[in-house]
Amino acid sequence: MKVLQVCAGRAQEVTIGARRLLTAIGKRALVGEPVAVGPLGLAGDEQADLTVHGGLSKALYAYPSEHHAFWRTVRAQARVALWDDEPPAPGLFGENLLLQGLTEDQLWIGDRLVLPHCVLAVSEPRQPCFKFNAAMGFAQASKLMVSSGFCGAYLAVIEPGHVQAGDPIRLAPGPREVGLRELFRARARA
Repeated sequence: MKVLQVCAGRAQEVTIGARRLLTAIGKRALVGEPVAVGPLGLAGDEQADLTVHGGLSKALYAYPSEHHAFWRTVRAQARVALWDDEPPAPGLFGENLLLQGLTEDQLWIGDRLVLPHCVLAVSEPRQPCFKFNAAMGFAQASKLMVSSGFCGAYLAVIEPGHVQAGDPIRLAPGPREVGLRELFRARARA
């Protein structure tokens, strides 16, 4: 288990449908030096709508690289421009951390991700919205995230520090009372 990429972005004004709004879903890979992690997330990162993203319990968003093949396939079926043989660009899903070897079915609320220079805790699943549909390029993307359970995880910062691509992750189990995917599906039904 490791961090493949660290991503951040600034809120930008975009047009989705006929609406002008702010979004920071399009993160960009940060290459090189370690990136500082504080209680509210990565240095240089923003969230556009703090009512649903960001804050102490949703300081970072992590997404598994294992889901890239699924999204490449469904985008092809939706006749959205393909990524060819390349994986999606890091940050496309709005993730701050692109992970390898750690998927939703392995995570429970309260689990800790112990990295070499910081500690993060799984706080809740991401709930997709119309901005995710726009980022993915087709109107059914949110529904497919719900049906697949490929939601990723919001993380709280337990011990600030820094993170960089290549950092190994050790999973320290929390109380193991509520699974991440279980909570995601329960909220989707509500």
